[in-house]
Amino acid sequence: MNLERTTGIVLRTRPLTDTSLIVQWLTSDLGRLATVAKGARRPKSPFRGQIDLFHLAELSFARSRRSELHTLREVRLLESHAALRPELAYLQQASYCAALIEQTTETETPLPVLFLQFKDLLNELPRHPPRAATRFAFEMKLLDELGMKPDLTQTSLSAGARQLLEKFTEEEWPALFRLRLSALQEAEIQYYLNGFLIYHLGKLPPWQRT
Repeated sequence: MNLERTTGIVLRTRPLTDTSLIVQWLTSDLGRLATVAKGARRPKSPFRGQIDLFHLAELSFARSRRSELHTLREVRLLESHAALRPELAYLQQASYCAALIEQTTETETPLPVLFLQFKDLLNELPRHPPRAATRFAFEMKLLDELGMKPDLTQTSLSAGARQLLEKFTEEEWPALFRLRLSALQEAEIQYYLNGFLIYHLGKLPPWQRT
């Protein structure tokens, strides 16, 4: 049986049986991918310590001919993103972004730019205090990648808010973390993006939205 190889970030895991896990990946070249890690929950499994939320890893899998759930064969951990784990707010923001990826993307549709954006976000996130602007920037980058970027000239947003939303789309993460929003700008942008995303997506992942 031929094995396929790729590099991916773990978006989510859930139990399949007493011993196995379903692992959702965002991969560099295949998009979002689902695999079953047989025996991963056993104490002596070779997968132990290799598969966890937001792990970046090289993986190989055997493609299923009957479903979109493929069989994971090998995993080599590249980055655990351990710096995210001591701070609950980092995990909440990263989890919100991962859930948004799952909700808005089709399985096995290549999204290399989105993969790089999420990878860079996970690296940069724990280097700065948690901020709502991080979520706004990821939402704008995701909408842009999906071809759903809002036409900001057709909104009633203030000039400052429109400028910030353009920067969220275009700038790289280190520059974005240097931006400062006033309380009024944060409230205005959150209200706008919340309405836009719900209108176009129907709902949003539960965490982070108030």
